[in-house]
Amino acid sequence: MKNAFPILIAEDNPVSRKLMEMTLRQAGYEVVSAENGLEALKVFKEQFFPIILTDWGMPEMNGLELCRAIRESPTEGYVFIFLITARDSKKDIIAGLEAGADDYLTKPFDRFELIARLKTALRVLELEKSLKDAYEKIRILSITDKLTGCYNRTYMDEYLAKEIIRAKRYYRPVSLVMADIDHFKRVNDTYGHQAGDLVLKDFAASIRKGLRKDVDWIARYGGEEFLVVLPETDYECAMSSAERLRRIIFESISSYNGIEIRITASFGVVGFVPSANNQKMPYEMIIDRADKALYRAKDAGRNRVMGESLTG
Repeated sequence: MKNAFPILIAEDNPVSRKLMEMTLRQAGYEVVSAENGLEALKVFKEQFFPIILTDWGMPEMNGLELCRAIRESPTEGYVFIFLITARDSKKDIIAGLEAGADDYLTKPFDRFELIARLKTALRVLELEKSLKDAYEKIRILSITDKLTGCYNRTYMDEYLAKEIIRAKRYYRPVSLVMADIDHFKRVNDTYGHQAGDLVLKDFAASIRKGLRKDVDWIARYGGEEFLVVLPETDYECAMSSAERLRRIIFESISSYNGIEIRITASFGVVGFVPSANNQKMPYEMIIDRADKALYRAKDAGRNRVMGESLTG
């Protein structure tokens, strides 16, 4: 059975390298080999390896230099490094650990010891992965609206500011769409708050289906109001997108305890095109313009799209 963590070997001795490859492959590991530290570093920069076995004495770049280079490189996860050497004095071991090695093996290596030490490395990497996964879950929870699954205000405040800064830096358009469910209070009053929660979830899901994947994003602004961010989108395209979203909502049906609930929504659009004259415009002002456009849509009878193009 193949192990989940691939291994990179850096060994200039062809006999030792082949023996190590054979031992590891028989144990189920995916293995890639390099003839020296410099070649190993090049391979590592092209593909991430969570486990590295490196000889100490190699031409061009030795094991200690490879350890230091790996530790100084940005990586997608922790790298467990074994230093393989015939040197076994306390001074040499300390030098290897200080260079960034996690463990060492003496030459000639014993296959049973190698496999046993790899199991220790795997436990460390599995723990690191579980902690990383747990952190990622906490991070996602911290930026996600619990009810709808959209981003929350915390995420919106941070990333919308960055989106506007990026647009200003490269003079690229960005558009905002403020969306609000029409007469949402009636839903709660008529069917109850659980039905209202269902409508909110369905509304957010319908909006997400109408957005470009991995480009556009939506945040719950508050209550039944949502903000859609459309990067690299000018005013005309944003108006078309908002109209498409309006139709999606108009044609959607929520089913609660066998009851069909239909809603409509109003949309306020602002297309922002950065220029030298509006470089200092805060993103809060752009949101305010989208909000004002939304209220014009409400005042005009709801279930419609209103907007403005904001340029310098």
